[in-house]
Amino acid sequence: MPLIVTGTVGIDTVHTPFEKRERVLGGSCVYFAAAASFFTHVRMVAAVGGDFHGDFRATLAKFPNVDVDGLEVRPGSKTFAWGGRYFDDWNRRETIFTELGVLAEHPPKAPARFRDSRFVFLANSHPTVQHEMLHSFPDRVISVVDTMNLWIETARPELMKLLQDVDGLIVNDEEARMLTGRRHLVAAGRQIIDEMGPMFVVIKKGEHGCLLVHDEGIAALPAYPTEQVVDPTGAGDSFAGGMMGHLAAAHSKDTNISMASIQQALAHGTVIASFTIESFSLDRLARLTKDEVARRYTQFAEMVRVK
Repeated sequence: MPLIVTGTVGIDTVHTPFEKRERVLGGSCVYFAAAASFFTHVRMVAAVGGDFHGDFRATLAKFPNVDVDGLEVRPGSKTFAWGGRYFDDWNRRETIFTELGVLAEHPPKAPARFRDSRFVFLANSHPTVQHEMLHSFPDRVISVVDTMNLWIETARPELMKLLQDVDGLIVNDEEARMLTGRRHLVAAGRQIIDEMGPMFVVIKKGEHGCLLVHDEGIAALPAYPTEQVVDPTGAGDSFAGGMMGHLAAAHSKDTNISMASIQQALAHGTVIASFTIESFSLDRLARLTKDEVARRYTQFAEMVRVK
């Protein structure tokens, strides 16, 4: 079933305790699409500036299942750029700079042929932009949204309106607590489902995995115990991409998406994210094989007893 993602394409500068990389390909849309492409065909909708050079395009071309026809190039503008620094425990990160570039302009529009997309992921951006994009896909079977603390604080009414129209929400533990005022994450997840609209919420807990709260029940998954962490940037977006990519592939004909289906998809997302953090940018995903994904998934499934 056609899967679409809209979000950011960025040029990242990343400082870790051990190394630094300048002006590498990043952005929520990019990590999501690369991860999802291991399971299904995925369409990207995003905007970039005239500084989005050939090397970036060559990197995207390494993922043949990614359709970039929705990548809008604005020659007179700059691509979104972000710089960040990670600390020794990897859980703390500070932003060094943010250059909005095309993000300060009008949002891109999905090509007409993308309108039949059935699986929709709205990566992090202003809720109004996400809501407008959501209505571009009238045939959607499932729609999932990602958000962040900035929008919870500054655009809460718009976010609440958006949540009434989506099926799933992905947030981290801090955001779940901020959104609901609940300290206990299960209670926070329940409140989101009971009062805000989605039928499920995935609460990311970093190195401690994730919590799924669904109208059918509750489940928890650990993170994959990766031995080598090089750069955590894009892990959450890769996690979402793996999840949605697997859902779209598993339900190419069957649209009855159960809690068990989402659990299995989350396990695949966890595995893909564990590869992303083994390198900067998309370096590891670009050389990753489906056999490697399958082997690691088998190991992970045995650990957590997911079929």
